[in-house]
Amino acid sequence: MRKFILTIVFIIPIMWVFHTFSKNFMVDPTFEKFLTRKDDILSNESLWLLMIRMHIFLAIISLLTGPIGVLKKIRRTSIQVHRWNGRIYVISILLNFIPGIYVSFFATGGWISTVGFLILNSLWLYTTVLAYWNIKRKKVSLHSTWMTRSFFLTFANMTIYIVVLILHTIMNIPYSLSYTIAVWSCWILNLLLAEIFIRKRIFL
Repeated sequence: MRKFILTIVFIIPIMWVFHTFSKNFMVDPTFEKFLTRKDDILSNESLWLLMIRMHIFLAIISLLTGPIGVLKKIRRTSIQVHRWNGRIYVISILLNFIPGIYVSFFATGGWISTVGFLILNSLWLYTTVLAYWNIKRKKVSLHSTWMTRSFFLTFANMTIYIVVLILHTIMNIPYSLSYTIAVWSCWILNLLLAEIFIRKRIFL
């Protein structure tokens, strides 16, 4: 069962990266479909497009480096690969904070969604910084614990997609409300799942 979970940890990010990249950079590079669902017209669409592209690109880097960082086997067999991979992961999240905060203020669902996204971005940065700070202090167990939380928050966008799919597409709840619920539930559910992984010591 443990090997199955670890295999899924590698497969899901790769699949989601492919989905995210193809959807946002190939199928709809101008975000035309997404913009039609916005509650308000953007005052500076060009800046928003730049920020959302940066946000997605840096998130893709996090999704690719995250699984490598949390797997114990890689940490044991090649510590240098683990360290450099971790640096790239941390830098991608640090650089993503400003784009993430910016696009939060234009979230579908108004200020309630904005607050949810601001909390998500702050938690993502906070857990990542704590993970890095603890490894610098050579507290490996705390580093792994906080990195697990950071890693699961990296999947927030996927959780949003799934929740919106269930609430809006299947249950026919209005898109704006579905999206707002998804924004809040994405970091709550992901952190709960992270705690389960931590208690079961799956990555530790």
